[in-house]
Amino acid sequence: MGKFLAKRIGVSIIVLLGVSITVFTLIHMQPGNPYLNMIDPNVPPEVVEQKLRELGYYDPIPLQYLKWIGRAICGDFGYSTQYKAPAFSIITSALKNTLLISFVAFILSSIFAIVIGVVTAAKSKTWIDYVVTFLSFIGISIPTFFFGLLLVKWLGYDLAILPSSGMVTLTENYTGFAHIIDVIKHMIMPVMVLSLTQTATLLRYTRSSMVDALGQDYMRTAQAKGLTRNQAVWTHGLRNSMISIITVLCMQLPTLVSGALITETVFVWPGIGTLNYNAIMNRDYMLIMGITMLVAVVIVLTNLMADVLYMAADPRIRLEQ
Repeated sequence: MGKFLAKRIGVSIIVLLGVSITVFTLIHMQPGNPYLNMIDPNVPPEVVEQKLRELGYYDPIPLQYLKWIGRAICGDFGYSTQYKAPAFSIITSALKNTLLISFVAFILSSIFAIVIGVVTAAKSKTWIDYVVTFLSFIGISIPTFFFGLLLVKWLGYDLAILPSSGMVTLTENYTGFAHIIDVIKHMIMPVMVLSLTQTATLLRYTRSSMVDALGQDYMRTAQAKGLTRNQAVWTHGLRNSMISIITVLCMQLPTLVSGALITETVFVWPGIGTLNYNAIMNRDYMLIMGITMLVAVVIVLTNLMADVLYMAADPRIRLEQ
């Protein structure tokens, strides 16, 4: 297992280097000067040119990349021209806000999807299965922004029971427990929107995998040895379906961490998705690079985590390495 992990980590490092080189090159080949919005119009042009040369703006792209990667390894992703602050601190601040809603949605959607998926597979071709299948197709098909706007209108304006935007109530200065309750109220609608698609997608995979597992010979053997059908479903059936479930779960994590741009935009949630959009619109190169590398690291780590979970779920995979 040690050799397997070492090989995977080595491949991951190569992938990250490839991503960083590609994105850095593409960003720095764009026309225009990203520092223009930081320059005072009254500053003499010769002073501006001197400062740009000091910053290495005119250096060849390979040299700029080597300087950047050297700083990035130490946690320095450069300076944000838009926010006029270190890019790393801005990214971590936005990431905390995204993780707050994303992982709550991930946990809720995973629990609901797996439980309902197993139940519908066990009740295959019954009215319960048909109803859940119909609802899951609706959940997959409905546009995220449309569902979000419906919630804003219904819960935020018509019933006025939840705040419709932001992370905190700007007109109040809550502290302590009152502040926590205020943040939770603002989280409810974004979490509902994020959970909808995630639950519907994972539910379909869980049901499909479980239906296949329940038709195998080992299920009949388990029941012949004295297990009830429910016991066989939740032990042997679910365990043998975990490979497909783990794959979907690990595919969803990068999407959540990278920030649900549409959801964060609809609810004005100050997360990584909104930050990335603003960075692109304002040509904030260092911020774009930092966010891109963060997403790349998350994708690589979730793939590595999936490999480890595969071995935990199915010992045969361990023997094949």
